[in-house]
Amino acid sequence: MIRTKNASASALTTTGCKVSGAQGIQIEKLNKSFGKRSVIENMDLMVEPGSFISIVGPSGCGKSTLLRLMAGLEATSSGSVKLTLPDAPSSFVFQEPNLLAWRTVNENVHLPFELNHAFKNLPDEERKNKVQAALKKVHLTEAQHLFPHQLSGGMKMRVSLARALVNSPKLLLMDEPFAALDESTRFEMQNQLHELWHSERMTVVFVTHSLFESAFLSERVVMLKGPGAPIVFDQKLALPERRQEHLRTSEGFNKIVEGLSERLRA
Repeated sequence: MIRTKNASASALTTTGCKVSGAQGIQIEKLNKSFGKRSVIENMDLMVEPGSFISIVGPSGCGKSTLLRLMAGLEATSSGSVKLTLPDAPSSFVFQEPNLLAWRTVNENVHLPFELNHAFKNLPDEERKNKVQAALKKVHLTEAQHLFPHQLSGGMKMRVSLARALVNSPKLLLMDEPFAALDESTRFEMQNQLHELWHSERMTVVFVTHSLFESAFLSERVVMLKGPGAPIVFDQKLALPERRQEHLRTSEGFNKIVEGLSERLRA
């Protein structure tokens, strides 16, 4: 995996830096294979700092692998994944909340401070304040002393999100985090995530199977399809930056979702 400190912000000047201090990503000639199976071939992709992009496509097209390469959880076979702020904090939210059953909500959110050596010198009081701030962002302050078995599916995912936010990430990578939720809870989590992105202005890369979800959440949709994960669609959406609930039923929004569906079927 190539994560070069020489990948300065100048690498993104062609599209402009949207948010000072946010993380940008530049992928060049990226290849990833597992044994003889080629998953990603010769991919080029740029993610602007402070943007929200969704990666969509059918199962097995390389979406999650691409996200893990961005996170440094997988090594590239060749090519590069360059970050504009290599030392800035980032977080990864998985499909499952993966909470520790014997820990309270508060203690689960505190976990990154125990595992990441970068926080070893952080005073206890500052850690407590950061945990409380993260819980407040996802509206879980009153539930902080509960255990995972006492939480609904949506609450568990909010704990996972709070745990990801506790280190004030400049890059948030999310791998189908709402896929297992019922529709009502999923809509609630989408609204909450969009508001968090708008207030925090971190860079978000969101993998989903749902074209509806990708259109509602993101500024830009990147569609992968077929062997080697070719990018068959990459476009910013003509939608307002602030997404309100009524947008879901608007004619313009549903035309965009229909257009994405047509591209996926083509």
